[in-house]
Amino acid sequence: MSINLDQAQQTFIVEARELLQAMEQSLLQLENEPDDQDAIGAIFRAAHTIKGSAGLFGLAPIVGFTHIVEDVLDRLRDGDIAVDADLIALLLKCGDHMLELIDVVASRGEALTPAALQRGEALREALGVYHPLHATTADAVTAKAADGESAEVLWHISLRFGADVYRNGMDPLSFLRYLQTLGQMVQVDTLTDSIPALENFDPESCYLGFEIDLRSTASHATLNEVFDFVRDECEVQITAVDEAPINPASTGTELVTQAEPTHRSTAPQRVATASEAKPRDGNYVRVNADKLDELINLVGELVIASAGASLLARSCNHDPLHEATSTVSGLVEEILDGALHLRMIPIGDTFNRFRRVVRDVSQELGKDIDLLISGAETELDKTVVEKIGDPLMHLLRNAMDHGIESAEARRAAGKSSKGHLSLNAYHDSGSIVIEIADDGAGLNRERILEKAQERGLVASGAVLSDQEIYNLIFEAGFSTAEAVTNLSGRGVGMDVVKRNITLLRGTVDLDSRPGQGTVVRIRLPLTLAIINGFLVGIDQATYVIPLDMVQECIELDEPQRDSSREQGYLDLRGEVLPLVHLRDHFNHEGPAARRQNVVVVRYAEHKAGLVVDDLLGEFQTVIKPLGKLFGALRGISGSTILGSGAVALILDVPALLNQLVQMEARTAQAPQSPLVVAR
Repeated sequence: MSINLDQAQQTFIVEARELLQAMEQSLLQLENEPDDQDAIGAIFRAAHTIKGSAGLFGLAPIVGFTHIVEDVLDRLRDGDIAVDADLIALLLKCGDHMLELIDVVASRGEALTPAALQRGEALREALGVYHPLHATTADAVTAKAADGESAEVLWHISLRFGADVYRNGMDPLSFLRYLQTLGQMVQVDTLTDSIPALENFDPESCYLGFEIDLRSTASHATLNEVFDFVRDECEVQITAVDEAPINPASTGTELVTQAEPTHRSTAPQRVATASEAKPRDGNYVRVNADKLDELINLVGELVIASAGASLLARSCNHDPLHEATSTVSGLVEEILDGALHLRMIPIGDTFNRFRRVVRDVSQELGKDIDLLISGAETELDKTVVEKIGDPLMHLLRNAMDHGIESAEARRAAGKSSKGHLSLNAYHDSGSIVIEIADDGAGLNRERILEKAQERGLVASGAVLSDQEIYNLIFEAGFSTAEAVTNLSGRGVGMDVVKRNITLLRGTVDLDSRPGQGTVVRIRLPLTLAIINGFLVGIDQATYVIPLDMVQECIELDEPQRDSSREQGYLDLRGEVLPLVHLRDHFNHEGPAARRQNVVVVRYAEHKAGLVVDDLLGEFQTVIKPLGKLFGALRGISGSTILGSGAVALILDVPALLNQLVQMEARTAQAPQSPLVVAR
């Protein structure tokens, strides 16, 4: 049962973190619109739910601190205190401390640090300013009596637990203990009439029921929320007893074990409520992420096995077998698509977390900055979402620190004093594009070029396009900051951003206009697990090109082959198409094949032709990461296993195209890179 209790507590931790995130978003909304009653209600409900759930698990530190926060939010909801900047800042810090308390539970026994304990005490003291206890006691009692808040009600709770409540991780006594914190239990009758004969008794099943009299000032809705965790596993009826005699001398809790429920002389009257029978949300099921990853891995192996079976069927020359394997392959592909969609989540949750970051950093810098979010519904792989958060954080901080000017500088430049940051996401050609844009001063082209030449990153005579110069800031240790701040300017960060994005098989580039702002554009694959590829061959080796980057295939005749090798490019219907000879790039020995082909690939605004020997067709495959030994391979992003059991390398097309760009930039043989011309 301890394992089940752990599972239930893990569910509480996950849900509490989600509620704190929602609470933070509502607080930021309330800061912009102080009269938003919906936001105030959402903040109160989040704190109330966390307190109630924590009480079920006996998490006294969370209950104690959250109770104080809830009291202040209750006064805010009643209009006794007003929304101001100090209150919002305090409640945001309280949310941070509540998260610290929950993290202690998640870490299984680790204590709060002394600094965190000090923060908690300071927050309690700050909350006391808004707490009703600071009012005169007589005034507080009078005000509560006038509102009818302190009137006690005798509630009767009829409770029948389901047989599986233990197996699903809950302890029935925890509910009784929590009810004691909401009022005074006058009587508890334990019902044992459902207990079976000894030979049929299951120690893991629950057969108990309770009839409870509770005297409390809590509302029906509050009492009803106590049972949210077992809503679908028990029967609960909560009624108010009209004019029930309450014995003032009764101060304890009496446990009576009997076979039948107690018959009471006073007929209980049902209190109608919409929340008593919460409808089950059948649209979502919470699934452990590890189980989802395991499913994706198994489906990936199924794809490989299915490809092998299809290959054998084709070699057998047996039409019925070939037809059967084709049907299986189609079903496997559908299963794969369905499994991948399970991992797709909207990026909006990640974007919304940055509202707090922008608020805090802009206050630290003394700048007024507004964050605009669009494309929040755009979906991509869960793993990509988790790993893109830190690079986005670096880019946003950099934009606020270096990009957006101070209010005085903006007014002097004829701009509004408030700066604007925007986050946007959209799908494009099988990839997701994330844009971080600011309306700041833009990048200093000459300063970047000067620094790059000083560091030997660019030859002194090289002619680079503006975009190529701007992208130099992603080089390791590159910085043009005159002063080092707490946020940026140390020459670390932007190269880390690029490295982390590259590890996700993505690319990053930026564009800037002096005085108007900068746009950083990140392009990422939708998923890291599966790739739709196009197989090509060189000698006996096989390579995979991501299918969403393939535009067309062209056969090279001998004259074209000779001229393209000399010139390094191909005339494609009047368009200059730079070429990459993969045989030379990967140092394949032996003469080239008499008939060669060009696979025209495109990534973002770049376009090139990959020269190969054979075109082997489309192929859906599982991506296998390369080991550390092969981490330095240029132009290779991973590997896969073919149906024959052979290993094929997956080409890193963005890296190959970037090598072309760098080669053109360093040699400076033309006023503009052919890669920029080919669009």
